[in-house]
Amino acid sequence: MSGRLTRQQLTVLILALMSTGMGQSLVFAILAPLGREVHLGELQITSIIALSALIFGLAAPHWGRLSDRIGRKPIMITGLIGYTVGTVLFTSVFYAGMTGLLSGTLLYVILLITRCCQSIVMSATGPASAAYAADHTSRDERTKTMARLGTANSMGTILGPAVSGALATFGLLAPLYFAAALAAAAAMVVWRKLPVTPDAQHTNRKSSRKLRYTDKRITLLLITAVGLFIGFSSIQQTLGFQLQDKLHLSGIETAQMTGAALLVCATFTFLTQITVMQRLQLRPTQFVRIGLLFMLIGAAVISGFETFMVLSVGMAFLGIGMALCMPSIAAGASLAVSTEEQGAAAGLVSSCPAIGFAIGPICAGGLYQYHTALAPLFSTGVLFIVLVVLVINDR
Repeated sequence: MSGRLTRQQLTVLILALMSTGMGQSLVFAILAPLGREVHLGELQITSIIALSALIFGLAAPHWGRLSDRIGRKPIMITGLIGYTVGTVLFTSVFYAGMTGLLSGTLLYVILLITRCCQSIVMSATGPASAAYAADHTSRDERTKTMARLGTANSMGTILGPAVSGALATFGLLAPLYFAAALAAAAAMVVWRKLPVTPDAQHTNRKSSRKLRYTDKRITLLLITAVGLFIGFSSIQQTLGFQLQDKLHLSGIETAQMTGAALLVCATFTFLTQITVMQRLQLRPTQFVRIGLLFMLIGAAVISGFETFMVLSVGMAFLGIGMALCMPSIAAGASLAVSTEEQGAAAGLVSSCPAIGFAIGPICAGGLYQYHTALAPLFSTGVLFIVLVVLVINDR
């Protein structure tokens, strides 16, 4: 550990993660109505997220290990610039689809390739940021620090839907161009304000062994993270379809209502992270157990919603559960490995949400096309299984 994490360093990390969190929530809020606007099917829309998430999950551990060797700052900047360029290209392809320049299978394939290429590079920011925080944080403060970084992502997720709803009045593409500009600004802040990792630390890390998903120290945490994101993404990526079909909304109304639902989830995540996670002293896996129980209740409520009010209750439970789970998983993995393995561990943890998003949306999208009630029920079942596995193995 190279000294305590200063307020300036923490602020820069928060801004970087907030910008990516905000950008991602904008995509999630806008993609369902935007996809239908260019005549893509539900499975095509969800597969774009799923396959690009798989690419993200495969790339993140490599970026984490690379940050162990060459430093956290250049990897963070690379990720933010990649996010900026990729978002501009992804949005421009949608524009071509809306104007009739591209359509059908060709449009779908180009969107998929563009998003996957973006995912390869943008996956660098998360693991490098988490590893940077771990480098400058004591073991006793690790869970609280990871919760603060989780709060940054939550703040972005809170602001994203609000901005999405406001900017959608100017067109469905406006929020995405805004997300690209925000990531570019964050890259500039990281470049100007974040101190670099000393060269001596790079030298020490070059001899670190490759950390694997099967490492017994962190396997249970990684399995739990993948499972909870399969459940969460199954709901999130079919939420726009459910709202549009159940409440008979237009494309712009769907984007606004989806954004509002995600805003509820993110708000409760944020509130939990700045209160409960900063005050309770529990083992990481204890936090995860409680969080999974909240998520299970939320998924069950969402599976039967018929009004936005009932949906909001379910999203609130999901938000609380996510707040308890992910910072605790990140902290638990960080505490389980050595100093030389922090980047590798952060990379593996960062890949878990992506792997979950690679599986969940595909399953949920296919199930939704077969019967609209099956997608949230699938999520409920997955979260129940994950909770049981964690309880049995965490002894």
